[in-house]
Amino acid sequence: MGFFDSEIVQQELKELSEEYQSLIHIGGNYGKFDREGKKLFIEQWEALMERYRIFMKRFELSEDFMAQMTMQQLKTQLNQFGITPQQMFDQMHLTLERMKSELDKQP
Repeated sequence: MGFFDSEIVQQELKELSEEYQSLIHIGGNYGKFDREGKKLFIEQWEALMERYRIFMKRFELSEDFMAQMTMQQLKTQLNQFGITPQQMFDQMHLTLERMKSELDKQP
């Protein structure tokens, strides 16, 4: 069975995509959130990034041709912006840490 033939992989990919789109959508109102809403938003992003990191590791470790091609395509796309997948995660982590720091400064 191919990597993408797995129902578990398909379900996880679908959930990651839906959660990402949802967070992007509601993030447009981040400035209107109260302190607890901002904290929850940041926590949801952290959880999504961790799940995404694990999912990408599955791609890397898979011997499936399509999984390897997908990983290579991602690396190529990110390379166009001058970053690696690890740098992408590091940057997102820094952004979330900055958001937390700003939140801690609020009364």
